[in-house]
Amino acid sequence: MRQHFMKLLLTSPVVIANSADSRHKTLPSICRHYPFVLRHRLVFGLSIIAILAALCWADANCARPGIFLVPLAITLCLLATHEMINILRASGSNPLLGSTYLGTLMPVLGACVPTLWTTYPENCPLSKIGWLALGLAMGLLIAIIAEMRRFSEPGKTVAQLAATGLSIFYVGGLLGFLIQLRLLHDSSWGLAALLSVILTVKLSDTCQYTFGKLLGKHKLIPKLSPGKTWEGTLYGMTSAVIIAALLLCTILGNLGTEQSFLKMILFCTLVAVAGIVGDLAESMLKRDVGFKDSSRWLPGLGGILDLLDSLLVAAPVGYFCWVAGLIGP
Repeated sequence: MRQHFMKLLLTSPVVIANSADSRHKTLPSICRHYPFVLRHRLVFGLSIIAILAALCWADANCARPGIFLVPLAITLCLLATHEMINILRASGSNPLLGSTYLGTLMPVLGACVPTLWTTYPENCPLSKIGWLALGLAMGLLIAIIAEMRRFSEPGKTVAQLAATGLSIFYVGGLLGFLIQLRLLHDSSWGLAALLSVILTVKLSDTCQYTFGKLLGKHKLIPKLSPGKTWEGTLYGMTSAVIIAALLLCTILGNLGTEQSFLKMILFCTLVAVAGIVGDLAESMLKRDVGFKDSSRWLPGLGGILDLLDSLLVAAPVGYFCWVAGLIGP
């Protein structure tokens, strides 16, 4: 009888699942772990939403569109650059601190330049997006000059310059598109453009996480993101796209222009897919150097790059959709 009981116990699904787990967690420890993570996610997530909502309210009532979001963008850029430097160093690169911080900040500062005007001058030789391009060029030039000063022997400069360039384009350049979204059209439409991308991406992230925990069985790309499943991705993205499209049609309709629901579905789908690519891209960088999170600044959420990863890639996609007239006034 005792042997029969032990056989049933050892072949039970719970024991098999726990034995297959590389960390050998027991079922009670897993049950205790998820509420802890969920609690931190909720606390920090709601805090971030409250701060962003306050900044957006202040920004919407300011004569210079986007000016209140500039300090936030600069802070996020510097913190994300710090995490990026840690990843690059863990990969074996040795980027110069000063040129990497300054070079990565240049595209963000360039993208923020149009906020200095209440109305952007029509005779300005640079368009709003042109300032972002100029910032990218200046950032890369700073990195090149810094490496020229450091050069002592052949064999390392190209790799170090490439590492710094990755930070400049991946962090600074892509973050600059979020700022450019805020500067589209007039103040109300620009704020709507920015929020349309943030709402779609974060709603998609949340739905994917929820459905993944509830229904996830088949891994999407386990080599890059062990926790992401096909079920969570497909069910989460589909539900998020529909909800986001309904919300955005209502919000943008209140601004005076009725939106096509089918076009809104297409917009939300493109942005959500780009967000998934951004999430996987950052996971690839972390997995390559053996990091679980980009940092521990946000318990339950990870680091700044973990918070921004999906937004960074979704921002230029969303910007193109707005500029191309897929949605908007």
